[in-house]
Amino acid sequence: MPALRSRVAAIPLAAALMAATCGNALAQKSYDTGASDTAIRIGNIMPYSGPASAYGIAGIIEAAYFRMINDRGGINGRKVNFISYDDAYSPAKAVEQARRLVESDEVLAVFGPLGTPSNAAIQKYLNLQKVPQLFVAAGATRFGDHREYPWTMAFQPPYQSEGRIYAKYLLAEKPDARIAVLYQNDDLGKEVLKGLREGLGAKASMIVATESYEVTEPTIDSHVINLKASGADTFLSVTTPKSAVQSIRKVAELGWKPLYIQGYASASVGSVMEPAGLENAQGIVSAYYAKDGSDPQWKNDEGMKRFYAFLAEYAPTARASDISVVYGYGAAQTMMQVLTQAGDNLTRANVMKQAASLRDFVPDTVVPGVRLNTSATDFYPIEQLQMMRFAGKAWEMFGPVIDGHLGE
Repeated sequence: MPALRSRVAAIPLAAALMAATCGNALAQKSYDTGASDTAIRIGNIMPYSGPASAYGIAGIIEAAYFRMINDRGGINGRKVNFISYDDAYSPAKAVEQARRLVESDEVLAVFGPLGTPSNAAIQKYLNLQKVPQLFVAAGATRFGDHREYPWTMAFQPPYQSEGRIYAKYLLAEKPDARIAVLYQNDDLGKEVLKGLREGLGAKASMIVATESYEVTEPTIDSHVINLKASGADTFLSVTTPKSAVQSIRKVAELGWKPLYIQGYASASVGSVMEPAGLENAQGIVSAYYAKDGSDPQWKNDEGMKRFYAFLAEYAPTARASDISVVYGYGAAQTMMQVLTQAGDNLTRANVMKQAASLRDFVPDTVVPGVRLNTSATDFYPIEQLQMMRFAGKAWEMFGPVIDGHLGE
C-alpha cells in the first residue's frame, strides 16, 4: 500500500480552513505495505516441526499475546494480524516462507523469526527488500550488525557475550578447569566457543577438547563419549533442545560428574530439564536474562502476575516452566512497545527507528536489573545475563547481573 496522500477538491475558503485542520491530522499518518488505519500485518517464521520444534511454542505464545492485545483494542486502535509459518528449522524453507510473507502476505515487518541458520538464510533478502527483520530469536552477532544489515535487529544476548560470561565465571570459580565443549556446528555453537576463548584469554588452554555436531545428527552420544575421554572436569553443552536432552542423559549414563554448563538456548525446564530427567539435571549451571516461570519466587512479582494471568486466559495449556513460553511473551511485548512508539507513522523505516530507540524498556519477564536499550549504533537490546544453577525443579539465580556489551 503506498503512503497515504490527501486529495482535496476545490472548496469554499471557510470550509477549507476546517479541512486544513483535519488534513494536517491525516497528513501525520504515514503507511507502508502492511499497515493501515485499522490493521498491522506482522510476519513470523518458527520451527513448528523438525529438529528444533521444541522452540515452536514461542510462536504460539506470540500469536496468543497479539490476540490479547487485539481484544483490548489493538495498538493505537489497530488490530495486529500475526501471520506465522513453519520452516522446520530448514534454511531453504525459511527463505520460501520469508518470500511468502513479503511478496504475498505483504507484511510490514518480519518479527521474531527463530533459529540461527534460518535467520542467516533470510537476512540478505529482507535487507534488500528493506523489510524489518526485528527481534531475531538467535544470538549470532551478525543479527546486530547495524552497518552490514541495517534492517535486522537481534533480541536475545549475543552468543559471544554468553561465552565470555561463562569464562568469567570459570576463571573466578574454577581457574584450574579442564573444559570440554560440545557445540552445534553453526553460528550458535561457534560464537559461544569464540566468546569462551576470548574470555579465557591467556588461559584458553583450559579448553582441552571440542566436538561439533550437525543439527541433523540423530544422536550426539558419540561426541559426549569422546569428550569424557579427554579427561575434562568441566563440560559446556552449546546445543538446541533435542541434543541438549541427549547430552544431559548421556553424561548421567556415563557416570561423568563434570561441572556442567548448559548454553542458555536450551536452558528450558519444560523442554529440556524435565525430558532429560530432573535427577540428571541437578547442579547444571547456565546464564539467562529472564525469570523462570516455574519458580515460586516470582509469584508476587507484578510483571509475572500479568504473565500468569495471560497464560490462564490465552494459553492455558502452555507450561510456565518452558523458557520458550517466557521468551515468546517478552519478545511480543517488546514488539508491541515498538509499534506503540511508532504511532501513526507506520512506515518500515520508522518501525526500525523506533526499534533502535528503546530506552530502559523492561518487559514483564526479565530479571531485576535487566533493561532493554538500543540506539542507531547498538542493535543488541539485551546484553545482560545472570548466572543460575538448577536445583530441584527450578533454576536458582546467583551472583550479579553481568553486562556483556557488544554495541559501539
